[in-house]
Amino acid sequence: MRVIAGSAKGRRLAMVPGDATRPITDRAKEALFSMLGPDLPGARVLDLFAGTGGVGIEALSRGAAWCDFIDRELAAVKTVRANLTATGLADRARVMRRDAFDVLATTPDVPYDIVFVAPPQYKGMWLRALLALDARPEIVAADGGQVVVQIHPREAVVPDVKHFERFDERKYGSVLLQFWTRR
Repeated sequence: MRVIAGSAKGRRLAMVPGDATRPITDRAKEALFSMLGPDLPGARVLDLFAGTGGVGIEALSRGAAWCDFIDRELAAVKTVRANLTATGLADRARVMRRDAFDVLATTPDVPYDIVFVAPPQYKGMWLRALLALDARPEIVAADGGQVVVQIHPREAVVPDVKHFERFDERKYGSVLLQFWTRR
């Protein structure tokens, strides 16, 4: 796994030991950032269920101003910190060992422009996270804020949410990306 573009282009990222994480494929990551491109410069990003931190690090490399990385697993937190140091992006990031749902139960001082949700598969956690965001829409910036969900295509459902609207969906093999915007 590597950083595809930006200031840290080509840097290899360490993987979380074991098989508990599922990093996004380069193909899906390239497509994701192709879509997010114009929204990245200066953006505040929240990388929930961060794993290796690959998505948040890619966002920082491409010009995001800040990224908060959240993961409850110690091995993931250590990996994200090591990857931030290796890419020289640690000064624009905060890594927290916390449960994502505890984070979603609080309101940040400044809303996020992009929230990336990529939890463990087949546990319904992505849906729970989207519903938690719908209960606290102020977590996401009102003007153009986005939520990107990475799931397996078999997990796809269209939830009943009030504050977000799905505006796109892209499938790349076993990766399905759903794009939501705040209404």
